[in-house]
Amino acid sequence: MQHDKVLILDFGSQYTQLIARRVRELNIYSEIHPFNKPPKNVDDYKAVILSGSPMSVRSEDAFHPDLSEIRGKKPMLAVCYGAQYLAHFSGGEVAESNTREYGRANLSFVEEDAFFKNISVGSQVWMSHSDTIKNLPTNGKLLASTHDVKNAAFKIEGESTYAIQFHPEVYHSKDGKQLLENFLVAIANVNPDWTPNAFVQETVDDLQAKLGDDKVVLGLSGGVDSSVAAMLLHKAIGKNLYCIFVNNGLLRKNEFTEVLEQYKGMGLNVKGVDASARFLDALAGLSDPEKKRKAIGNAFIEVFDQEANLIEDVKWLAQGTIYPDVIESVSATGGPSATIKSHHNVGGLPDYMKLKIVEPLRALFKDEVRRVGASMGMDKDLLGRHPFPGPGLAIRILGDITAEKVQILQDVDAVFINGLRDAGLYDKVWQAGAILLPVNSVGVMGDERTYEKCVALRAVESTDGMTADWVNLPYEFLQKTSNDIINKVKGVNRVVYDISSKPPATIEWE
Repeated sequence: MQHDKVLILDFGSQYTQLIARRVRELNIYSEIHPFNKPPKNVDDYKAVILSGSPMSVRSEDAFHPDLSEIRGKKPMLAVCYGAQYLAHFSGGEVAESNTREYGRANLSFVEEDAFFKNISVGSQVWMSHSDTIKNLPTNGKLLASTHDVKNAAFKIEGESTYAIQFHPEVYHSKDGKQLLENFLVAIANVNPDWTPNAFVQETVDDLQAKLGDDKVVLGLSGGVDSSVAAMLLHKAIGKNLYCIFVNNGLLRKNEFTEVLEQYKGMGLNVKGVDASARFLDALAGLSDPEKKRKAIGNAFIEVFDQEANLIEDVKWLAQGTIYPDVIESVSATGGPSATIKSHHNVGGLPDYMKLKIVEPLRALFKDEVRRVGASMGMDKDLLGRHPFPGPGLAIRILGDITAEKVQILQDVDAVFINGLRDAGLYDKVWQAGAILLPVNSVGVMGDERTYEKCVALRAVESTDGMTADWVNLPYEFLQKTSNDIINKVKGVNRVVYDISSKPPATIEWE
């Protein structure tokens, strides 16, 4: 079945992924492409959205999209930079704002128009720009204003072209979803039929056509992405899917056996491989985070390759790659993106494995992966699992790795995570974990002085991991957790709580 598609041209805004996700929430399929690398056939798309940008249209280096195949031919919504671009280069005027227009504002004027249906004066919107549109472009008609921004929204008469200076994709714009629905469904006539059930059926059909009777090997991690990918493949090819779950010795306490048991209940063909000693040997003496990551990645490739070679005539390697992994590999300007830390998926498998790649989730965001899993009846506890780093506890132990340190952190982590579950807080947190610090501190236990380890607890709320805020856990919970850790975990005498947000901090410490 062919679905209507929406094209999002990215000018480098930090919110571009949010636009795509908001459109997807309307059951409409959307794709992000850099503005200077649009898809070859724009006719494949029913509507186009131009994103915001940190750039100014008044700059000599301003981004200039080629809109000749879009403007006036397809419904187009220009957001922030897009709106200013339309004004500045089409007969209007953009000037530096007297004050940086950033944060919450309220609509003070709204023109009666299909674009603003069910949105009234007073509706809160989110501004984020230092330039402002002083004069509308040729044939521009004012649609909305705020107290400080006269030309907050406009349309080009004679075209299905709309422009806004605020961001409808962020939660702070209270009627943002309504606005996107008005544009896409009422104005652009996009059919909202891209549902999780439709995705499952079409993906299974595609996988069957692509894979035929071929054998596929998949490295399971116990996480949401690889588990949902496994279930889609299982639906498509059944016994021809071979799953390998490697215990790198850096999983959570008892996780290897518990997850294997959970997979049995899903009917998957899974082989558990306990390679703990091999990974710990590979990590011996390493303290640098990148060296630890590489050692774990190399050891995983060796173990996985060894196991995959035991399967006769395997042709495909399945991966749980999701859409953010795909679009983050291409920056808006076509230049290299900054490397914060190396990725740990199976993308670095050696050439001699000579397997073709299949990635059933590469079109989905994380929240969509969960919805697809739910539509297949997967266990809600598995789908609700917090993200866990590929290198596991190795990057939550600062400094070198030893079996003793791993056990200490596993015990601490178990107290913290089980405590969150018992207190009904687990599902209110996006990701949580404990970090073993390379710090010993003086303490007193009974009548004895101790000189033992310090651990940090970390809990964040987020939607996609790109930004995150620390969670304000109740003091009573933190107090009980701290006491339990110090009383139950030998070798720890001090607990601290990390209250850093991302940015500037990252979620993990390494």
